[in-house]
Amino acid sequence: MAAHTPLPPNLRRGLVAFSSSLFIDNKTQDSGAAQRGNPAHELLASLPLQMMLYFNACYFPVWCLAEGMMLQLKYHLLPGHYQFLLVTTFLILLLVEGSRLYLGYMGNLQEKVPELAGFLLLSFLIQLPLLLFLLMDSQVLCLPLELVVHSLLLAFLLAEITAAFLALRIMSKQLAAQFYLRRWEEGGQGMPGQADREGPCCRTPPAHAVSPSREY
Repeated sequence: MAAHTPLPPNLRRGLVAFSSSLFIDNKTQDSGAAQRGNPAHELLASLPLQMMLYFNACYFPVWCLAEGMMLQLKYHLLPGHYQFLLVTTFLILLLVEGSRLYLGYMGNLQEKVPELAGFLLLSFLIQLPLLLFLLMDSQVLCLPLELVVHSLLLAFLLAEITAAFLALRIMSKQLAAQFYLRRWEEGGQGMPGQADREGPCCRTPPAHAVSPSREY
């Protein structure tokens, strides 16, 4: 007998649909995913990466507030070109971070290689150099609070790059294996290089090369 729940049916269905879309491995009875999913499919989503993305998404508003306050305090002390550089860097980090986290969520939960590769490229080519610029350049006048919040965001970023690289490698290998398995099931030539590994003694000779045995 199902347990009584005080939630209205419409609200309960909405929460179930939201949790099913947010957490791909929600396999409870009320989600219905256990009946629709393929039991033979191995989940490739990275749990450490998903945890870091979640905590990064919670921490990023704190970083934005702290960096905005510190930038306002030291703005009049900076040279003219560094004022432009810091404002531009802050805006780029603010805009790119939302897209980066979205690509990370979609690529990891839905096991999509292009989205995860985009997340990795945005992290490595844009966010990482800008954060290192804010931390390493002496003309930036990095305040103590900025040093703490930038270092924490950099730690999140490096851990996410490592976890995303490992997850992307596993997903790519799995997709390649599924592609060759599909070719094999459809009557293709099988895995590339398989005939070379088997050797000439294991190859099937053509029909015209087989001569009928003589009877004595």
